[in-house]
Amino acid sequence: MVRFRAFPIVLTAAAFAVFCVPLISQTASEQLTQTVYNGKPVPEPVEPKPFPTNGQIQNREFSIEFRPADQMTEQDKLLLANSEASIAEHAGFAGFELDQQKWNYQQIVCPALPNHLFLQYTRNNGKGDVTVFSASIPRDGEGRVRIVPILRRGYSLFSPAPINALTISAFNHIRAEEPSTGSSDWLGNGLCYAALAGAHPQIVSPDAVPRINKPIPALMAVLDVNLDAKNEEVIRFADASAIPRPMAWSMTFSRSGKLIKAKHSPAPMSTIVPVSEQPAAAKSWKVPDPTEN
Repeated sequence: MVRFRAFPIVLTAAAFAVFCVPLISQTASEQLTQTVYNGKPVPEPVEPKPFPTNGQIQNREFSIEFRPADQMTEQDKLLLANSEASIAEHAGFAGFELDQQKWNYQQIVCPALPNHLFLQYTRNNGKGDVTVFSASIPRDGEGRVRIVPILRRGYSLFSPAPINALTISAFNHIRAEEPSTGSSDWLGNGLCYAALAGAHPQIVSPDAVPRINKPIPALMAVLDVNLDAKNEEVIRFADASAIPRPMAWSMTFSRSGKLIKAKHSPAPMSTIVPVSEQPAAAKSWKVPDPTEN
């Protein structure tokens, strides 16, 4: 499994202007309360939130682990057993009847949101008839069980789960139930959201390069920090494991940590075009014979 190295952070021109203000020497008796640039006061730099640019990446993997039910810890198995009735009730409200036919489940391991146990339930009746939903269980008992609908008999409910308002709302409630309004691990939050929405996200390594007939996503993983009036942050990455083609994810967060919107679309690809083995065509001209008239 590929290890995390580093990801670029994009700052807007506004941030550049703030941090490039010339430093003014001060004495102990003459403290300046406000920086002045071209005769106009410049506001103090705004610290990026909810994901600080110097924050540590807690999940150093490029993917989310899906753990089989028989490999869950005894503590998680006990928590699930105590929550099964609540899961069945909330799933029933969303149109998923757990007492009908056979369901399988696996754990979604999200280190960025440690205060919750996440599960993905699947009922597979063959091609075109697959039903899937995710469930969230708070570990401390302070929150509530939540359901994220993904597919019902092969079809998305209302709108696809990655951009669905219900998915966004559930994720915001989950983050609010985490200590300090959720983790500061921006990559871990992005991957966990994708997993709850039905993906098995996997990001290519930063040192990966395309090969002939083997393109890779042009986008890897980026945190865009926008220090304008909205002070929003955008997590962007490409899921290289998506079928039939890699998909790009984009999640916009407010400064308070609320997920505002999510986008999900085919990812741009980087590729190498093979050089033709056919020799280049050459043109020739006959040299005139001076004896010919």
